[in-house]
Amino acid sequence: MKEPLIRFSNVSFTYAHGQAAGWQALTDVNLEIHEHEFVAVLGRNGSGKSTLAKHVNALLTPTSGRVLVDGLDTSDPEHVWEIRQRVGMVFQNPDNQLVATTVEEDVAFGPENLGIPSAEIRSRVTEALEAVDMLPYRLHPPHRLSGGQKQRVAIAGMISMRPKCIVLDEPTAMLDPAGRREVMRTIQRLNQEEGITVLHITHHMDEVIAADRVVVMDQGRIVLEGSPREVFSQAELLRGLNLDVPQVTDLARRLKNRGLAIPEGVLTVKEMVMQLCPSD
Repeated sequence: MKEPLIRFSNVSFTYAHGQAAGWQALTDVNLEIHEHEFVAVLGRNGSGKSTLAKHVNALLTPTSGRVLVDGLDTSDPEHVWEIRQRVGMVFQNPDNQLVATTVEEDVAFGPENLGIPSAEIRSRVTEALEAVDMLPYRLHPPHRLSGGQKQRVAIAGMISMRPKCIVLDEPTAMLDPAGRREVMRTIQRLNQEEGITVLHITHHMDEVIAADRVVVMDQGRIVLEGSPREVFSQAELLRGLNLDVPQVTDLARRLKNRGLAIPEGVLTVKEMVMQLCPSD
């Protein structure tokens, strides 16, 4: 079997500076993520999910244990530049990631820093903006875009550097529902059509339904892992972790408790309709 793109081996991390000094944010984390996977990480605030994300491109390095990205050890300073070319990160606030006066200049910023020839940069910018459906906005000032559009431009900036993996640390946290839908459609398309590995950190239950695998964290540990259907079928365990399940899944549970023959793990409205109105 092919080696995983990302491997956490017995990773623990303790914050040693600032207000969080002495706080152990990760404890004995073991996780493998393979190329082309879409893995979502859930957890309440303080569960360690953002700390986990920052280990993937060496923004943080383990206090103990080891993180390998494409075979490169994140703790080795000589590998940091290569790792960050392989793994792009998108954060909560798109305004903090946009640096230029036009969309196309912003998307070109990363490749320019890599020393890529101008003709190749132009090609990459066009491809990246097409991938996130923002090509018509290439000459627009980023500050005049909606929140969802800004986040898609930030994602395009990552794509232009041709990473194998994109890590998204709660990228929809500051967006309205329409912006969230825009970004999630983009993430799914990049994974399914472009083959980019996705590690998506979120607290929105409905954002993980399309994932291949869901990882649930609590107090710095992985406490549950499986397909979305497997994870959300354990509603009581999730509630004990102060997490919820998708609204449709909760409705299915309520109907089942009222005597309807609804199976465990209904995730989407389409699945619910099929259960309630089966074809003859």
